[in-house]
Amino acid sequence: MAKKKSKFMCNSCGYESAKWMGKCPGCGEWNTMVEDVTITGKQPRKSFTHTPEGSQAKATPLVKVETLEETRVMTKMRELNRVLGGGVVPGSMVLIGGDPGIGKSTLLLQVSSQLAETKNKVLYISGEESVKQTKLRADRLSVTSEELLIYAETNLESIHHAIEQVSPDFVIIDSIQTVYHPEVTSAPGSVTQVRECTAELMRIAKTKNIAIFLVGHVTKEGSIAGPRILEHMVDTVLYFEGERHHTYRILRAVKNRFGSTNEMGIFEMREEGLREVENPSEIFLEERSQGAAGSTVVASMEGTRPILVEIQALVTPTSFNNPRRMATGIDQNRVSLLMAVLEKRVGLMLQTQDAYLKVAGGVKLDEPAVDLAVLVSIASSYRDQPPKPFDCMVGEVGLTGEVRRVSRIEQRVQEAAKLGFKRVIIPENNIGGWTFPDGIEVIGVSNVAEALKKTLEG
Repeated sequence: MAKKKSKFMCNSCGYESAKWMGKCPGCGEWNTMVEDVTITGKQPRKSFTHTPEGSQAKATPLVKVETLEETRVMTKMRELNRVLGGGVVPGSMVLIGGDPGIGKSTLLLQVSSQLAETKNKVLYISGEESVKQTKLRADRLSVTSEELLIYAETNLESIHHAIEQVSPDFVIIDSIQTVYHPEVTSAPGSVTQVRECTAELMRIAKTKNIAIFLVGHVTKEGSIAGPRILEHMVDTVLYFEGERHHTYRILRAVKNRFGSTNEMGIFEMREEGLREVENPSEIFLEERSQGAAGSTVVASMEGTRPILVEIQALVTPTSFNNPRRMATGIDQNRVSLLMAVLEKRVGLMLQTQDAYLKVAGGVKLDEPAVDLAVLVSIASSYRDQPPKPFDCMVGEVGLTGEVRRVSRIEQRVQEAAKLGFKRVIIPENNIGGWTFPDGIEVIGVSNVAEALKKTLEG
């Protein structure tokens, strides 16, 4: 006879416990343990396998395995193709997460229409909206295609039956937290339900060579809700970022088995849908105030794409015992470290100054090559001395004040030259071995003091 068994699982790491605990022993997170009710005594379901149904996997020598380049299906969105690594790979599973109302459903509906226009059969499964609601959004986006099929369902068995009946090339599920397996007693969105449904959908994708897109809800911290194993199971994880009250959206890849990670695509949200931004550097710099103290431009790399971003700094005398350090778009600990370098190596008295830093445009920069631009911004605001308006800089800064080499310097300089910058400040060790673009002066610096002399005094 079947019996109900209750256990508690961690939403972050999947740790299981017989009783509830405030702090997870596995990952150390607080308030992540949720109750999961299972039924024992039933026949276990078939284990997940990547082999076709009815066949049995066999061990194969590595040297006898044939490798072929993955075939890809290109969409009309070049930004999406870039983030995916060159197009959609058949048989892959892509997870897209983002804040509510950011535009995940709009993006996938537009992608579905583009794929359907190229004679691909697309099945759009909505677990949050009815067919009529999806149709209203499709009319607003001017989506009309006979190859795009809409299906409103949350039962995984019904979804599986629909896939068998339609035999689509692409499947979009919006969202995975609303889908439930009828043999699992937990509520939809629980750890067990998300894990079991994703494993079943992964089996369908691999055995039938169908590309499946999953929409994932996010927590208040910004990470995808549900067990962390969800991101490990899928092939690609994309985050759709941006403020709901601003028009620009950033699609960022944090995991990709078929391409580069940390790729970024820029979109603009309009009334008729999302429009891709072909030159994001120009967008990020269009409202820049030239000749303002504390404003610098850095050439950063997002995956394989160079982008130029403005870094703003405001340094003012503090009225508190401990000065404030605030940063948006860049790690606050890195800002404190770089300010300590300015105090020790250059002699700027920043102990009595509040410092506020911001990366314009809502971009998040996490590569070391932005260190030099941050230092120049802080020093410029502290001295109230603006840098030259057509200067761009890039370089990593060490604790001893040296400016260290960065990767892909040629692409960064070419992007600066394309946008009309006259000078670019780079590490001295990066000079040599490549040809400078026409119309731009490349200056190498070896330490922070030399960089400040070139940018603020030169």
